[in-house]
Amino acid sequence: MQINNVSNPTMTVYPPKGLNTGAAVIVFPGGGFRVLAIDLEGTEICDWLTSQGMTCVLLKYRVPGGNDYFDEKCRCRIFPKIPLALQDAQRTIKLVRSKAREMNLNPRKIGVIGFSAGGYLVAQVSNIVSSAYATVDPVDELSSRPDFAIALYPGHLCRSGALESSIHVTKETPPTFLVQAWDDPVDPICNSTLYARALNEAGVPAEVHLFAKGGHAFGLREKDHPIAAWPSLLKSWLKEIGVLSMR
Repeated sequence: MQINNVSNPTMTVYPPKGLNTGAAVIVFPGGGFRVLAIDLEGTEICDWLTSQGMTCVLLKYRVPGGNDYFDEKCRCRIFPKIPLALQDAQRTIKLVRSKAREMNLNPRKIGVIGFSAGGYLVAQVSNIVSSAYATVDPVDELSSRPDFAIALYPGHLCRSGALESSIHVTKETPPTFLVQAWDDPVDPICNSTLYARALNEAGVPAEVHLFAKGGHAFGLREKDHPIAAWPSLLKSWLKEIGVLSMR
């Protein structure tokens, strides 16, 4: 299911099933900044995250109008002067962090996961620390940088063979997990390889999985190729970096 014309952002919280690890993951669905794949890359992902003892926060970020991010002249995706999705993502991270005690979370275990366009949002919030919006309340004094980041088949990062100019990876960028298929027909593999190279050059711990087959927008539904193993690989990585350790 896809939704569009989102003018009012919302965040929906799904509590962990069973033991609570104290970790939370904010989910950014994909959809090319035109729509949101709210089930494939939203609620289905939350079902898996909560089954691992993590709180899931599903962000329905603004995608106002189906063509606001598409230029008919060049037949390409463009970005508005006002980065609505980035504003919503930054604010959500701050809100979750501000409510850590209330939600029984460890404020140092707040991560993000994004798919396609949502993967681009993951890179943005991982590296853009200045607020994209005017201060609203004391919550905005908190950091919007996640403690860990997960991007699947990210888009918009590879521009003419170079990393998108607004993404400046530093040693402060959080540990990152990347997954993409080499045969992705929508977002070329360079979106992951260029970002992985930047992470490596900055000394950021990263785990990168590039599979031969899987296409695009596979979510948790791919069952016929090795790329279907990404959830178990992610679980192992989350354990290794201490996210799935208790508290």
